[in-house]
Parts: sequence; structure tokens; C-alpha cells
Amino acid sequence: ELKADRDIVLVAVTQNGWALYYANHELKADRDFIHAAVTQYGKALGYAADELKADRDIVLAAVTQDERALEYAADELKADWGIVLVAVTQDGYALQYAADELKADRDIVHAAVTQNGVVFPTIHEELRADKGIILAALSTPN
Repeated sequence: ELKADRDIVLVAVTQNGWALYYANHELKADRDFIHAAVTQYGKALGYAADELKADRDIVLAAVTQDERALEYAADELKADWGIVLVAVTQDGYALQYAADELKADRDIVHAAVTQNGVVFPTIHEELRADKGIILAALSTPN
């Protein structure tokens, strides 16, 4: 079966990470395949085996390619300050996928609103009164 052929799937995944959707379950649990997929298409993380959604290196590669991949990360990595910072620095809207405690972290929120002021209404209530956060949100073109 072609969906299980390592060579064919590797070529497909490196050309288009979304092709991981069609791979068999064994390949979706293969760290090399997942890394190749998320490097090409970060949201391919959604098709990975659960244990790889909890792999910090895999998730970091995914959110570096597409910040929205944070949605598919394991909960403990949605609470990882470094991973969330990478995501919100690319698009502040990725804050919606972060763990609640990071939605209240001033540095994370500042990075998010600096990139995309539209997220201001969704941030933690206490930070909506922070002058630095307000100014950062107002200074973005979004």
C-alpha cells in the first residue's frame, strides 16, 4: 500500500506537509516523517500521533512554520512560554491557543498585541488596564 511506503510518503510529505493526512498510522507516529511534514506545513501537526504533539522539538518546528499549529500541540506545550512566544510573535492571534496562564503573562500578551492589536479584547482582564499593553495594541497597524 502506497500510504505505508516510507520512500513515497517521505517525498510527498517533504513537498507538501498536508500529504501526511493520507499516510498510514505508523508513519504518523514516525518522528522523522512528522518533522519533515511540520517543517513544510506546520498545521500537519494536527495529523501526528499524540505523543509527537507533546514533543517540544516537533511542536517548535510546527509553530515556527505556522503559528496556528499551536492549536494542535499537547496542553503542556500550549503552556510552554518559549513555544507560545514564537507563535504570538508571528501572529498575535495565536494567543487564542495558548494556555490560560500564558494569556495572563505580560510578556506574552505584549508580544501578541504588538504583532496584532486586534487580539486586545481577548487578553486577560487585568492586562487590559496595563498602559504598556494598551499603547502596544494601539501602535499596531491591525
